Amino acid sequence: MLERENAVQAAALKSLETRLTATESKTSDLETENAERKVAFYTALTDSGTVGPFNTDITLKYSKVFTNIGDAYNPSTGFFTAPVRGVYYFQFTMCGNQAGYMGVQVHKNNQRIMWNNETKEEGGVEYLTNSVVLELMAGDEIHLVLPSGYSLVDTVNNHNTFSGSLLFTL
Repeated sequence: MLERENAVQAAALKSLETRLTATESKTSDLETENAERKVAFYTALTDSGTVGPFNTDITLKYSKVFTNIGDAYNPSTGFFTAPVRGVYYFQFTMCGNQAGYMGVQVHKNNQRIMWNNETKEEGGVEYLTNSVVLELMAGDEIHLVLPSGYSLVDTVNNHNTFSGSLLFTL
């Protein structure tokens, strides 16, 4: 009778061990998935003062990185690369202080999807802020472009910023 009871308990223990192994595996998968869902960045352009105007469009490289959770923003290239499929929120602020044009274009995978600009009749600081919500596939890239003939100004006060975050995965 004890041998039979031991055999039943051994079988129950084996079943519990199998379930524990499966649970640990699922927990590990969820931890990995949850880590991929943490995506947020906040950057500023430069300390160098006036940027532009240039004779050609240039990709803006926001080199001052304050937050880069998930390492999806690359300050060397100026590109944000979506790590997972999802809906993302991006915001940018630009500042100009010279007469002429100030503005930026938002590009997704090298295709312009938004152009924001302002014509300034005279000098003086002026700001423009905008945002966009985009559905992105893993690997899609977002970057900002300073159009030819346009200029911005930035200093240690971080007048030009670019930020984004993953709202939810799909």
